[in-house]
Amino acid sequence: MKALFPFFAETDDIIVRVAVSFLPEQSEPDRGRWFWAYHVRIENEGDAPVQLLTRKWQITDGRGAVHHVEGEGVVGEQPVVKPGASYDYVSGCPLATPTGVMEGYYTMIAADGRALRVAIPRFALVAPAVAE
Repeated sequence: MKALFPFFAETDDIIVRVAVSFLPEQSEPDRGRWFWAYHVRIENEGDAPVQLLTRKWQITDGRGAVHHVEGEGVVGEQPVVKPGASYDYVSGCPLATPTGVMEGYYTMIAADGRALRVAIPRFALVAPAVAE
């Protein structure tokens, strides 16, 4: 699993794994635009369901500019992840630099009503070097 999802964080029996891919076909380096897709897998290793309510991302580009993105759910959904199950989604991130990092957290609610702040691991966005 580590090879497929090299970045991971665990909070209260919830594991968040991330894999990232640079998308050259959606990038325009000569126009200062680089684009990545990231695949997130949320695994519930606890004994009760949890529901993802909101997300908050901190995206830092290669110049150190920080952007915050927050909102309800992910990709238009507020999934319930049952014990022993997982939820996957894919999204994307454009940057004005060829490198950057992303990290953040999800707010989830447990079956007993507890709010959980579930860490999203920090991961790098790095465009491959282009031969001159």
